[in-house]
Amino acid sequence: MNDVPDSKPDMRNRSLRRRDALTGDERRAKSLAIATHGAEALAAEIPGKCVAGYHPIRSEADVGLLMALLEKAGAELALPAVIDRETIVFRAFRSGEELVAGGFGTRAPGEDAGEVDPDILLMPLSVFDEAGNRIGYGAGHYDRAIARLAARGRKPFLVGIAFDLQEVPSVPAEPHDVPLDAIITESGFGRTENGD
Repeated sequence: MNDVPDSKPDMRNRSLRRRDALTGDERRAKSLAIATHGAEALAAEIPGKCVAGYHPIRSEADVGLLMALLEKAGAELALPAVIDRETIVFRAFRSGEELVAGGFGTRAPGEDAGEVDPDILLMPLSVFDEAGNRIGYGAGHYDRAIARLAARGRKPFLVGIAFDLQEVPSVPAEPHDVPLDAIITESGFGRTENGD
């Protein structure tokens, strides 16, 4: 466990500095372990469901292999595309399809790809705690996307993707924060109280 700084921005900055300090080889090995744990935990319940992952930026865990394994197990895939400073949508894609610039340094399916409502959302984050509280990057894209899905009667299974070193004892949660249902790190897959 790591010390908890006073504010969310401080927590985010410290966690991202720790994550940025990982070497490329360490990130690849940890991402491989995340893919293995995630596939083992989710493969049986995945056929016919839509899983939205993400294209990694900066020092994020790479979920490309996890998504490929889930697709092989019968999942349909999607990636987020940044529409404007406030909005992301999820667009369908298949492994190997060409991606375009998706905003904020990400890659995404082009505008001709169909928009989908994911059943499972693999979410990058900067900080998390055991209860499933998370801190993103401060733009609120995922919070707004989850709220839009909820307004349409959809409640995707929210899975945080992170490295162990991003965990803190407690993340201050606000009333609008939606906790994660599960978290996958290189140490394993764990459901939170919200995901039971």
